[in-house]
Amino acid sequence: MTTFREGFLWGAATAPHQVEGNNVSSDWWAREGLVPGMERSGDACDSYHRYGQDMQLLADAGLTAYRFGVEWARIQPEADVVSHAELAHYRRMIDTALALGITPVVTLFHFSVPRWFAEEGGWMSDQAVDRFRFYVETVTEILDGVEWVCTINEPNMLAVMISMSRLAADPEARKKWASPTVENPLMPEFPPPSEHIGRRLAEAHAVARSVLRERTGAKVGWTVANRALVARQGAEKKLEEVEWLWENLYLEAARDDDFIGVQSYSSQWVNEDGVEPHPPHPDNTLTGAAYRPDALGMAVRHTAEVTGGVPVLVTENGIPTRDDERRIAYTREALRHLAAAVTDGIDVRGYLHWSLLDNYEWGHWEPTFGLIAVDRHTFERTPKPSLAWLGSVARVNGQHLTS
Repeated sequence: MTTFREGFLWGAATAPHQVEGNNVSSDWWAREGLVPGMERSGDACDSYHRYGQDMQLLADAGLTAYRFGVEWARIQPEADVVSHAELAHYRRMIDTALALGITPVVTLFHFSVPRWFAEEGGWMSDQAVDRFRFYVETVTEILDGVEWVCTINEPNMLAVMISMSRLAADPEARKKWASPTVENPLMPEFPPPSEHIGRRLAEAHAVARSVLRERTGAKVGWTVANRALVARQGAEKKLEEVEWLWENLYLEAARDDDFIGVQSYSSQWVNEDGVEPHPPHPDNTLTGAAYRPDALGMAVRHTAEVTGGVPVLVTENGIPTRDDERRIAYTREALRHLAAAVTDGIDVRGYLHWSLLDNYEWGHWEPTFGLIAVDRHTFERTPKPSLAWLGSVARVNGQHLTS
């Protein structure tokens, strides 16, 4: 017997800036040209043109859901310009998924914003929420038939990135830049998420949720980067303080949502000074994170507790590694911990692996998370054994995971 509900979503995820290529109107495209040591996204995986092939590979493997994003900078390349051609492009993506029997999980904002939005002050400008409202209202025109919509990806990590944005403007500060996907984003030189920024993002999310509920029939939520934090002895009070800034503020903001996206990769200790950077170790992943497949179960349980039982959709989980057998081993163990959480009564609606493709990891190409390898010159897709393995799990709805 399977642990997972009928209709459980099995799939994979991507983000537009990381796979599409040539997102020239975005703030990230501009930043890539300024910061020393930061690799360019360039053509990325050329998924802007090859999304049909990507979805076909996903469907052929036996997966049933694909999380992808709409790129705000393409929809609104200028503040007073809406590209109807780009809206039609993303509608074609939705239609392609539906025609293949794939459930589209659409993310409206995944870290990159239009350059003009950043230049007028970004998320902390007085007009930011109204700007986002207009964008969301515009995108609702193409969301017919979409059952799942994520408003904002990882607002807690976004809050850190907003605090770090000065690094792209200050020539001296640029020297200290590091990708947010390099472990540890909680290292001392990285600022913790600002509660002020977090509340602004929660306001934007609530506005988007209201628009989406009024204009679509989709389930609406946002996704949170879950650290699966654990207190050292005597650091329980510090853990509460750190969890509030890093996760719980955002999880509490999801209590009225239709689902909450859990995004988990590893776990970290909290001591009396805060989060401990993970030390070098032979088992560490390509980002320097600890090899902790059990983190997914921890993250799902914590999320369910703080949100009060909002349905969970695992919107990201994976491992950056060159060894695909290790990817399979990690994912199998992570899914076993997820199954145990479901058995204990947590309402989980699906599992979306990060990532479908080896892609641009916010400043560098080395961390390979994908179920599919991509040649960056020819763009040839080469499915890895892990894609077929996850598809085999999906076909039987995970029924052999606990055996």
